[in-house]
Amino acid sequence: SRRISSCVLLTTLLLIHPRMKFLMKLPYYYYQARDTNLTITITYVYIFICSTFQIDFWNPETITQVKPEMRVDFRVEADKSSDVESLLEQSGVEYEILIDNLKTVLDAQFDSNVRATGHNYEKYNNWETIAAWTADIAAQNANLVSRTEIGTTFQGRPIYLLKVGKSGSNKKAIFMDCGFHAREWISPAFCQWFVKEAVSTYGSDTLMTRLLNNLDFYILPVLNIDGYVYTWTNYRMWRKTRSTNSGSSCIGTDPNRNFNAGWCSAGASKRPCDDTYCGSAPESEKETKALADFIRKNLSTIKAYLTIHSYSQMLLFPYSYTYSVPENYAELVKLASLYGTKYTFGSGASTIYLAAGGSDDWAYDQGIKYSFTFELRDTGRYGFALPESQIKPTCEETLKAVKYIYNANYILSYAL
Repeated sequence: SRRISSCVLLTTLLLIHPRMKFLMKLPYYYYQARDTNLTITITYVYIFICSTFQIDFWNPETITQVKPEMRVDFRVEADKSSDVESLLEQSGVEYEILIDNLKTVLDAQFDSNVRATGHNYEKYNNWETIAAWTADIAAQNANLVSRTEIGTTFQGRPIYLLKVGKSGSNKKAIFMDCGFHAREWISPAFCQWFVKEAVSTYGSDTLMTRLLNNLDFYILPVLNIDGYVYTWTNYRMWRKTRSTNSGSSCIGTDPNRNFNAGWCSAGASKRPCDDTYCGSAPESEKETKALADFIRKNLSTIKAYLTIHSYSQMLLFPYSYTYSVPENYAELVKLASLYGTKYTFGSGASTIYLAAGGSDDWAYDQGIKYSFTFELRDTGRYGFALPESQIKPTCEETLKAVKYIYNANYILSYAL
């Protein structure tokens, strides 16, 4: 027999929240389960739950990615919670309720003591505030920051990119993006934090100054802008883009299944209603196409790629669409272990699960040999509902890791 652990989250009703037009369905019940039955038995339980109830997987992202020794986080409607509990109990699965009311947890996200009305780095900012910030930070730091528009979203919003670095000729660059999955609010918060630290510590912090003198950073604060807006106005737990799908009433594509890297194979769905829907073709989404076009156009200068997600506190590198390892696997392992965070690290497929069509694998296959995915806090206590009080410690620890990784002598030597 093998051990497998599980978590369940349950929900109902749509409520109004003063900082959003609509809030997530509620309440959630969050379970952590431990089981000693055969893996096939537990997989059957999950499949039965999925076929009987409306399931939203949090971690992993689909039932097909469940494997031994993995904790599984998912949610169902609250009025079905008793049925799910009964099924788990009948199957011999022990569980613990960790969150018994998601509305309370989501309300508690806004627990920052900072009460600024405009943009603030220790609060979650909506898209309008972030968009205005991109203009302000560039205008106020013209010697280090410039802003360009690399495309528009499905709904017509401009996709802004910040270039951060000291002016110089023939500089190499690092590309970093945030906000692929709409409900992962801590991700855009980190991109904003990184830019703040870059402009405020340049000239005083040795590592940051060295980076900005020798390299440019392309920072994409939010890729999936339409989805991010939707999490503020309609449905907090939305994940995908907001594009329409031909022949289906279901909306959106998973942008991190939409790249031409093992596209739509393992860990991706061909069904438009699924959260891991890969899209009608690679780069079918305007957002992923804009990102890919920019990187292709600047491929001669971009030497590293970093994409920020949540949650699970991991630092991943290629590959995720195959169990094969990249040529510089040993080097990536060494880099990932440079800074002593409490993050698990390794190749995506072997560390968590197979997932085709990801941007990090695509970037690596384009020749960007230093390609990483950060999965930020936490490991499941709050999940996507990480409170604002966690923004600062999360961003501080991630910033340290990023600075140390990219200040590695051989990365700088490779880039220069």
